[in-house]
Amino acid sequence: MANSQVKNIFLLAGQSNMSGLGGMPFANSLLNKTSSLGIVGLVPCAMAGNKISEWQKGTFLYNQLVKRAKAATLQEFGVIRAMLRYQGESDTVTLRDANAYKGKMQQFFTDLRRDLGLPKLLIIQVALASGGKHYTEIVRGAQLNPELANVVTVDAKDLQLHKDNLHLTVSSQVLLGHRMADAFTKINSTTSSSSS
Repeated sequence: MANSQVKNIFLLAGQSNMSGLGGMPFANSLLNKTSSLGIVGLVPCAMAGNKISEWQKGTFLYNQLVKRAKAATLQEFGVIRAMLRYQGESDTVTLRDANAYKGKMQQFFTDLRRDLGLPKLLIIQVALASGGKHYTEIVRGAQLNPELANVVTVDAKDLQLHKDNLHLTVSSQVLLGHRMADAFTKINSTTSSSSS
């Protein structure tokens, strides 16, 4: 099969800010930056209002993510290139959830890589722009310092929010998509040059 027919699959996981418009600006920006990449496929798995505990192995969201990822590779001749993730606002409400966030995030990433058979799967996650609760900085700290290989964090702190102080504006979602594409192309070019 020709390379142009192989789909580059990107998993989209997280809460409402990821289930919005973020995937398309990422894909468009990526194709503009890397014309030789070929077909880009987005696999939406995000759902509004969830906590990191709802992404642990065996949960509905986790199982759906794994099921959709495997289906995309089998049925669409796809290769999973990365997971894009924007989640954590719901974990900023209580100190208990915020303090547990980092360990659960690391476990989620480790389990997902194992279950997909992709031990080096690139994960591009977003450090929260908001949360509106007292413990946002604890969750942001975990996201900015994940302490796992091949996890890249894009900071959304400076992006504009709607009046609800939670959801990104459309222009901010577009900008975030560009930032995530920049992160992917930077990592991809570093990996390509180091392997040649």
